[in-house]
Amino acid sequence: MITPPFHHLPLSILAQPSDSDCGPTCLHAVYNYWKDDISLDQVIREIGQFTRGGTLAVQLACHALTRGYDATIVTYNLQFFDPTWFPPGRVNLPEKLIAQCEAKMSNDERFEIATESYLRFLELGGQVQMEPLEENLIVRTLVAGVPLLSGLSATFLYQEARERYQIRDESGRTGVSDDVGGEPVGHFVVMYGYDGQTGQVMLADPLQNNPIASTHLYTAPLSQVAAAILLGIATYDANLLMIRPRNHRSPGKAFANV
Repeated sequence: MITPPFHHLPLSILAQPSDSDCGPTCLHAVYNYWKDDISLDQVIREIGQFTRGGTLAVQLACHALTRGYDATIVTYNLQFFDPTWFPPGRVNLPEKLIAQCEAKMSNDERFEIATESYLRFLELGGQVQMEPLEENLIVRTLVAGVPLLSGLSATFLYQEARERYQIRDESGRTGVSDDVGGEPVGHFVVMYGYDGQTGQVMLADPLQNNPIASTHLYTAPLSQVAAAILLGIATYDANLLMIRPRNHRSPGKAFANV
């Protein structure tokens, strides 16, 4: 397939109400792209958050599935998925996830919720895939008219200090910069376009006045975005989520294969 020199989707995004609402805000942007009339407040309320704030892509995907969408997650999280479990159909994925949960006996809230959420995701008809994070994957998904909701490392994308958790303050922040005692921070953005000539990805970022641009829409090098996605493994991110209405016509049997 010849890569189009320039391709973008007509997508807009609102500002996230707090620093832990990036996931629902990105999902709301995708819903809005598909002309789904649902308020941001409702999306945030229905998805919920971890004790310390934040959500997982699979939780966003489950919400979409219950609203009549198809959903595919392309994962790069080797802490949660083993490469030998793919391609789809190679193993019984729910059985593997249950066996992994029993074997690791994790006390991490995110691990337990991720396991429960992925089991629900698969039961609802969602697909999990693993394939190289390359230009071709992004382009053929965009050409199919599907935006890519991306879970990545904000720490790397923004090239900012890691953060230390704090109780949510009046401005909605749950983290404070701490390059020594801090930890990597996850984030969600939506890829809505790509310029094949410059290698720039077009991002819709819900963070108001983010470190890259003063607007919600900006471009960044594919190499930087791809690295941020892969480094999202540190925060249970490292994935791409593609959702579309079930009646949306697109060639191929799954988003990543369009």
